[in-house]
Amino acid sequence: MHLPLRQVVAVAGLVALLAGCGGAPAPSAAAPTGQAQSAAPAPAEQLTAQPTAGTPRAIASGLEVPWGVSFLPDGNALVTERETARILRVTPSGEVTPVGTVAGVQARGEGGLLGIAVSPGFATDRTVAAYYTSGSDNRVVALTVAPDGTVDGAAQRVLVDGINSGSVHNGGGLAFGPDGMLYIGTGEAGQRSPSQDRDDLGGKILRVTADGAPAPGNPFGTPVLSLGHRNVQGIAFGPGGRVYGAEFGQNTVDELNLITPGANYGWPDVEGVDDREGFTNPLLTWPTDEASPSGMAAAGGALWMSALRGERLWQIPLTADGAAGEPRALLDGQFGRIRAVTATPDGSALWVTTSNRDGRGSPGPDDDRIVVVPLS
Repeated sequence: MHLPLRQVVAVAGLVALLAGCGGAPAPSAAAPTGQAQSAAPAPAEQLTAQPTAGTPRAIASGLEVPWGVSFLPDGNALVTERETARILRVTPSGEVTPVGTVAGVQARGEGGLLGIAVSPGFATDRTVAAYYTSGSDNRVVALTVAPDGTVDGAAQRVLVDGINSGSVHNGGGLAFGPDGMLYIGTGEAGQRSPSQDRDDLGGKILRVTADGAPAPGNPFGTPVLSLGHRNVQGIAFGPGGRVYGAEFGQNTVDELNLITPGANYGWPDVEGVDDREGFTNPLLTWPTDEASPSGMAAAGGALWMSALRGERLWQIPLTADGAAGEPRALLDGQFGRIRAVTATPDGSALWVTTSNRDGRGSPGPDDDRIVVVPLS
């Protein structure tokens, strides 16, 4: 039986910032406290002024399960294809050019070439990070973009390896934070137990340096930032550098979590809101048929969370202190399964990818597509 559309946890003050981040904004979050409440959004007067989503338009079609999207400084985007292991360069006008194939990718089930993140220092280091499923694990590697825009997918520098892999729950979320650190969302590969094992990289949100070392200030002195996750594919950063993670539930609810360093989000002992000691409640939950969240982005004072099974895009308004207002469903049923959502560098639009050719959708003749949603 599904719970109500959403549950909001009362939010208290900020936790202390992580130490040792060289003065850059560190991951912080408000600690959920008290009883979960149904349909109790943050008061409208506390919400940041919200952008309006304009008419969506497809700019690219015929792609093979596009998974991750990350923008280059020149305004073009790099897009991964899960099945083919290709990296595509896509211009704002929709011109698609394959620029490289990542070696070692073994696409099986939900695994393959997943997230991608352009280095914040790209102008000098020419580096992008990519998350993929190999024959033995999930791993994150650094790749170099040549001056001509091509990527040698065989010339890899391993940042993090040994992440659990399987036919399901491979995670794949990848994003550089405002503190310059690389955040990685992992899954428990259907094994359940890794999520509660602090020494296992599965079922976690990881935070590492650009070289793959545990980031300064991490709570356990390891790459682990938070634990007790089932499958994290979307990571985004809100006001004050707060970290949010989108998480697939099992049969009851999917979650939006506001990440506190060192916190345990409950899986597999807890799904959704439980108020059990030692576990942190989600900020919001949805019935699984209305979400199955994958990508997530922040723009215009809101989080934007894609929904695979829900076939929609959720706009989640935020307050200045990181609390959430009433979510609003966009693109409901218009494009099928929605996988990635990424804000353009100037925040004027979202790029959204479909995932109708992933074996669980009903692809049309133009799938899969990249859709641009203007914001005003």
